Amino acid sequence: MPRAFAELTFTPNVRAMQEKQGSADSYARFLAPEVSGGDIFTAREAAFISQRDGFYQATVSETGWPYLQFRGGPRGFLKLLDAKHLAYADFRGNRQYLSVGNLQANERIALFLMDYPNRRRLKILGTVELVEAADDPALVASLHDPEYDAVPERAFVITLAAFDWNCPQHIPQRFTAEELAALA
Repeated sequence: MPRAFAELTFTPNVRAMQEKQGSADSYARFLAPEVSGGDIFTAREAAFISQRDGFYQATVSETGWPYLQFRGGPRGFLKLLDAKHLAYADFRGNRQYLSVGNLQANERIALFLMDYPNRRRLKILGTVELVEAADDPALVASLHDPEYDAVPERAFVITLAAFDWNCPQHIPQRFTAEELAALA
């Protein structure tokens, strides 16, 4: 686990629970002064992100409730802009605007990217700038695959706060129809 992620997630209550459950010593090393990382995307994260055709996204409402949803699109629709930023075109959907509304009050977001066949997952914490299509049509167009039949309304531009790779211990191995066909 990189230091940036531990600094954000190992709150006093989490540390107290780690102490109570006997894991505090093993996790304390991630907060040691010599530990770093997790606040700049590397080639490893770039390659992983470019292969995803969907991810889970969480925002928090003004009432304090988390809202989790799946975001899907063509492989690679989540794009790394540079070592600290990623973005995607936000397509018109059911028009509830829960995530967009939540981000008006709290710009924090969590992404959970899964690779079920290889039992890998990447957790990303960040903040979001919403960029309306009318305000920056070039940006939104650069994030939209014209062969994907959907209307982009805006871009989600995410500034990385921290990331962490999760252990594969309890990830079930699953395959899409496309992935199964490639194995045949």
